[in-house]
Amino acid sequence: MKRIPEHIGIIPDGNRRWAVERGLAKEEGYAAGLQPGCELLRLCREAGVKEVTYYGFTVDNTKRPAAQTKAFSHACIQAVELLSKESATLRVIGNRDSKMFPRELIPYTQRQTFGADGIDGIDGIKVNFLVNYGWEWDLSGLSRPQGREELRGQLHSADVTRVDLIIRWGGRRRLSGFLPVQSIYADFFVVDDYWPDFKQAHFRAALAWYREQDITLGG
Repeated sequence: MKRIPEHIGIIPDGNRRWAVERGLAKEEGYAAGLQPGCELLRLCREAGVKEVTYYGFTVDNTKRPAAQTKAFSHACIQAVELLSKESATLRVIGNRDSKMFPRELIPYTQRQTFGADGIDGIDGIKVNFLVNYGWEWDLSGLSRPQGREELRGQLHSADVTRVDLIIRWGGRRRLSGFLPVQSIYADFFVVDDYWPDFKQAHFRAALAWYREQDITLGG
């Protein structure tokens, strides 16, 4: 029997480098990552993955030039709108009290269930989308979790379960603050290609690699 990760974290890095290598402005790379996100969600569903968390942008990312912050904020809005047309239970997680949080995404900060046609009420894969997310913001008032159950206390990502596998595109080998509590025992797979160059083979390679890991959770 093939072992499939129940929860996969996605760090879609390399958009700016992808744009620069094509003679484009850095901010033009973000929109190129929209379609890969939708394609990957469908692959996860087909593989039997129960939960997916996408890294949109962080509090630290908002220190970038205005043209870039505007572009990745708009890309995140578009991404959430596209995901809401999938069969999924969707929640956007991030500091909504900040002016950097897109106002258009506030309705999605409460988990909603959508069907394939965007109609509320049909169950699907659980999707979390991190927008204006910061690990320090998330960790305030944390209480210790037990097993795979949902975390308790004031953790803002309290309904996000433990991550089994994190896949990062763009060749960087760091978490960049991605869900530090839920990622405590996550296996980490790096794709050297940039996120806009996503291929189905990247995902299949990550699953094949994961199946070969010794999953002990510290035991």
